[in-house]
Amino acid sequence: MGGDITGKLMIPIVKEVDGSWVATYADAKHVAKSESELDALEREIRFEGYYPYLTTTKEMEELQNKPEMVEEVFKKLMLDNVQRWVNLTEQHLKGSGISVYITGGNDDLREISPILQSSDFVIDPEEKVVFLDSKHEMLSTGWSNPTPWKTPREVSEQELGSMMDKMASEVRSFKNCVFNTHVPPIDSGLDTAPKLDANLKPVVEGGEMAVIPAGSKAIRAAIEKYQPLLGLHGHIHESKGFVNIGRTLCINPGSEYSEGILRGVIVDLGDGKIKNYLLTQG
Repeated sequence: MGGDITGKLMIPIVKEVDGSWVATYADAKHVAKSESELDALEREIRFEGYYPYLTTTKEMEELQNKPEMVEEVFKKLMLDNVQRWVNLTEQHLKGSGISVYITGGNDDLREISPILQSSDFVIDPEEKVVFLDSKHEMLSTGWSNPTPWKTPREVSEQELGSMMDKMASEVRSFKNCVFNTHVPPIDSGLDTAPKLDANLKPVVEGGEMAVIPAGSKAIRAAIEKYQPLLGLHGHIHESKGFVNIGRTLCINPGSEYSEGILRGVIVDLGDGKIKNYLLTQG
């Protein structure tokens, strides 16, 4: 999993005086009148990529008047859910022979890293070179070049380039190396995003939404310089696709998590070659 693993919205589920629970999201009111209905409502909210939060009318009034309290609650929910996913991963995959690598992305708080690193099964390969098997190495980073959103994990192109060079210096053979970088290379077709104005609203030109390349110059330069076997990318959710940069196959599976769709890619690695790959969704 290559980043942007945390949700962006908290959905309060408020306990009413009659004992029912009420949540409002997706422009609709949802009422749970029993424990089983409440469990189903929480599952539905989680399925949409949001965080359910059980609360009371009194606390809701307090939250509406204290933005700092909202931020504190949201952060706790986020970290608790990362821990929950780590626990589920350990529960279902430990002992299966499958290795699990998870990095944060530019949208993810740095505080998720200690949770990932505390697991004796899940591997956080952030800014490291790890061996996937006896032949294939992988270097990883969830950091991105600057974005209009000023997200938690952003650095300058120069700093990102230095990070890549530092990790690359530890790679034994680029012939069988995977570059797992959250941000895609610039001008690759894997980084096409809506152009935004000063108010972060999409720009319309000639009656159509304008788009620009939003990938990283440093990541492209590193791929062109070191020519790894494979590049795995994300970041630009609407730019699903694959492209070769020299010998390097670069892939962005895209993302539609807000629609309840999980996108991914299965890649069969050979010795110095890609045997096969398949973009997936479910």
